[in-house]
Amino acid sequence: METSTVLFAFGLTLFAGLSTGIGSALAFFAHKTNTRFLSAALGFSAGVMIYVSFLEIVPKALESLTAALGESKGYWVTTFAFFGGIAVISLIDKLVPGFENPHEAREIEEMQHHEAKEHKKKKELMRMGLLSALAIAIHNFPEGIATFISALEDPALGISIAVAIAIHNIPEGIAVSVPVYYATGSRRKAFCLSSLSGLAEPLGAILAFFILLPFLNDLVFGILFASVAGIMVFISLDELLPTAEKYGEHHIAIYGVTAGMAVMALSLMLFV
Repeated sequence: METSTVLFAFGLTLFAGLSTGIGSALAFFAHKTNTRFLSAALGFSAGVMIYVSFLEIVPKALESLTAALGESKGYWVTTFAFFGGIAVISLIDKLVPGFENPHEAREIEEMQHHEAKEHKKKKELMRMGLLSALAIAIHNFPEGIATFISALEDPALGISIAVAIAIHNIPEGIAVSVPVYYATGSRRKAFCLSSLSGLAEPLGAILAFFILLPFLNDLVFGILFASVAGIMVFISLDELLPTAEKYGEHHIAIYGVTAGMAVMALSLMLFV
């Protein structure tokens, strides 16, 4: 395999991953007092994740697993892998330590001290941002593998997939940068953490080249993608939507969800 082809495939994957930084840059335009923006942005991100999980990632996983195992077994493995992803991220959620001691939390509730309560909210937002970054990094990892392998086999197909994934990654950058910015007040931290979550894509490409290339098949891809879909749905329902409701009006959050689904639908149609 020619070195230029490998470098081209890796460059496409790097481009797709770094596009998360475009979404993270939106934190620079956020105003700390604008909770309506926070609510809409989190709803938007949840809409993107839910839509792309059910209408793109799960069908691709089912297609791969059906090709590898047959229609019946492929459907069963897709289902188990989807809920397996939910189980994994929910376990991670349980294992991530809370930022405050339980005893201190009760004292805050008893005191009803405004500054302490605001501090607690910021800690909750930071935790949500970190979990979103983790989920997005896990999500980007198999996408990086898929982009890299596709570009090696067909550069034109690799370009289409890379551009589509880049568009997907912009709102994912919002999912990390906005809560981190509201929690810390630091645009730099929000931008850096969000951008780092996108670097999982070129990391996936590196792993694919050095380790997985001889072993990648429909079965492995199908299980990876179905699990990723479960992870994204869990994060959307457990973290993004409840927080969007908490920090804004109900309808603002729902409008954000609808807008996120619409933008993702449009991006998918452009590359059909």
